[in-house]
Amino acid sequence: MTVLPDLTELARSLPSESAQQAVGYPSLFVLVVLGSLVPVVPTGALVSSAAVVAVHQSTPALSLLVVFAVASLAAFLGDVVLYWLGRRGVRSKNGSRWLTRIHDRAAPERLAQAEARLTEHGVAVLVVSRLIPAGRIPVMLACLLARMPMRRFARGAGPAAPAWAGTYQLIGILGGSLFREPWEGVAAAVLLTITISIAPSLRRRLRSRRRTASSEPAG
Repeated sequence: MTVLPDLTELARSLPSESAQQAVGYPSLFVLVVLGSLVPVVPTGALVSSAAVVAVHQSTPALSLLVVFAVASLAAFLGDVVLYWLGRRGVRSKNGSRWLTRIHDRAAPERLAQAEARLTEHGVAVLVVSRLIPAGRIPVMLACLLARMPMRRFARGAGPAAPAWAGTYQLIGILGGSLFREPWEGVAAAVLLTITISIAPSLRRRLRSRRRTASSEPAG
């Protein structure tokens, strides 16, 4: 009598690839939409991780295409919904909690830069803002303060969403290609996306400390 597990039975007990996809794609969609509305979900890391898993599927090209489509649609929908909620606050005399949240997440200097770029480049700046960490909210607030119509905002958010999804998917494809095990690629992709997301804030803090130190009188 062998004490080794029956590998055939173990394989049968694991969720099939189709079952994983049936759960994974809707989950990715919901989480990306949620992450577009509230800054508690690392959406870039989610897309990169999904791309890593897709690389190791039996039909990677099709899986990657579905991940790209789901992430793009979810990001676009999240941006449009958040902008719609912000517009309600702009039109209201008392504002709204959503507009307040958007305003609180946009640093004054970043908002000033976003307003200048919006004036110069129009809705095209929405594409760039989606690719820059922490750049989406200041530009969205600038659009809200400029009372940009929803239709015009959607024209800019349309190409911005797939550009964002494609960028983070490339990170996942790279991680999935470099490592044999999916979890290794996911770990690498998550680490890289988190590093990219926090790098601008760290840079701003270092600059702020340097300016403070240089403005202090010498002892």
